[in-house]
Amino acid sequence: MARSYFIHTFGCQMNESDSQRMGEALSRAGWSAAGAADAADLVLVNTCSIREKAEDKLFSALGRYRLLKSQRGLKIGVAGCVASSQTERLLARAPFVDFVLGPDHLEKVPELADRGGVETDFLDTEQYLFPQADPETSRGRATAFVTAMKGCDNVCSFCVVPYTRGREVSRPYAEVVREIGSLVAVGVREVTLIGQNVNSYAGGCTFAELIRRVASAPGLLRIRFTTSHPMDLSPELVRCFHDVPQLMPHFHLPVQHGADTVLQRMRRKYTIGEYQKRIGALPEQVALTSDIICGFPGETDEEHAQNIAFLSRTPYDNLFSFLYSPRPHTGAILKLAEWGEVPRETALRRLDEVQQLQKARTLRRHRDRLGCGVEVLVEDHGFGRSRENWTVHFEGDASVGDLIEVRVESASLVALRGAQTRVLDRAKPTHAPRRRLAVVNAPECCG
Repeated sequence: MARSYFIHTFGCQMNESDSQRMGEALSRAGWSAAGAADAADLVLVNTCSIREKAEDKLFSALGRYRLLKSQRGLKIGVAGCVASSQTERLLARAPFVDFVLGPDHLEKVPELADRGGVETDFLDTEQYLFPQADPETSRGRATAFVTAMKGCDNVCSFCVVPYTRGREVSRPYAEVVREIGSLVAVGVREVTLIGQNVNSYAGGCTFAELIRRVASAPGLLRIRFTTSHPMDLSPELVRCFHDVPQLMPHFHLPVQHGADTVLQRMRRKYTIGEYQKRIGALPEQVALTSDIICGFPGETDEEHAQNIAFLSRTPYDNLFSFLYSPRPHTGAILKLAEWGEVPRETALRRLDEVQQLQKARTLRRHRDRLGCGVEVLVEDHGFGRSRENWTVHFEGDASVGDLIEVRVESASLVALRGAQTRVLDRAKPTHAPRRRLAVVNAPECCG
């Protein structure tokens, strides 16, 4: 009798992609996807450690799955960033976990599910092979993630990624382009190139050159990418926003803070003036989004005021803002006593000020589209995304993969709503059945 698996994913797009690769590996080994954890023989939790909140969610979920294990005898595996960076702590706190694997060992999931064990070491750059996507998993979907690189060499003082994902490794461009061609062949119309620092890509060409190569794939309508570092925003990449039609006008470029002195403590290696010069070269229609950390160690009232002033004059389309979260191994936690911890009440007040500023601006930008038509790629019945990556709900009969125009009738902070007015480009039907993976996402933003 076939065994079944359920994957619970915490974290960023990289984790979502990793979960899909692990599901494909299990399927090749004869496992089938279950619709829920209580119907599975294996529960695999793919973890995020960017923020403490994500780790808290992990152990809460493991507590629920421990009960299922006692009732049904299922196996529990933990993958991802917590698995690679905190293996001993994880097993001490959750000794009922059957196996643990890091991001460099996704293909070993079926083997570890059978024998148990721990595989969390980083592979040398020369030994690492990127998991190959099975295009059939994406049949019937409009969008797909494609891994371009992994790891990060920047070692920002707040970030745990170098300790959970290792050094930067880029995937050969021919492999990326070939995978995208196979995805387009099963109906995918938009790809998002992903990596912890994707615009530092060096897989035989620059990242801008990679975008141009990907844009040549027949039938591909849209290209996106995430996440980027400001130091790697080249003039060549900026030009892509001007003259590559398939590259969508949305750019997530984390600034992290608006005060140069905080950026120095964060080891970000650029000034606010340099950041503003870089984004000033982007086309006006690009919807710029960013990350902001409030309450970073040593943050003074003056530094917070500089942060607010920067955000007030920078026309972000949206912000992902968070309280500083101490992470193991990072420079900031080692300097916490020297720099000084910001009282939680103060940090929360500063976070609220940042969020209220951005909420008003995002709502205003959305409402500016009332009565206008927006181009939407349909991802599900009555749901899609605009070129700017806005969520759009609509009334109409468009199918997944159709490119349509929607007339906006109402707008909230999180979405636009309207009615389909016309089909701009009809998706070609795909006849083979789509294989579904049991993945539950709990997004956190990293970068």
